[in-house]
Amino acid sequence: HVQLVESGGGSVQIGGSLRLSCAASGPTYLRNCMGWFRQPPGKEREGVAAIYTGRSTTYYADSVKGRFTISADNAKNTVTLEMNNLRPEDSAMYYCAAGQTYSSRCRLYRGDYGSWGQGTQVTVS
Repeated sequence: HVQLVESGGGSVQIGGSLRLSCAASGPTYLRNCMGWFRQPPGKEREGVAAIYTGRSTTYYADSVKGRFTISADNAKNTVTLEMNNLRPEDSAMYYCAAGQTYSSRCRLYRGDYGSWGQGTQVTVS
């Protein structure tokens, strides 16, 4: 029911910045949690940031706190991940995800999200 399309990935220098966008469509109640996950080659997919769209409450993995910012434009059905001070360990395939919460809170667990985008590659070197 929910379709997600990521954009904005690419190659960036160490210490640089990149802005990822996710365009969402489908029932709003199925995507009141929007998240960004990433998966480096050979590693598990991990949560990076999430936002509860009802109150714009944000959540971040410790590894990206202070460097990444997630935001949502509910009117445009888009979610953005602004990444600053990028490090080589940030290199990964980044996925946009949508989930449903009844608690007005979002978590960085893969199982909480029922819809996923195809991913966009980020390479920091």
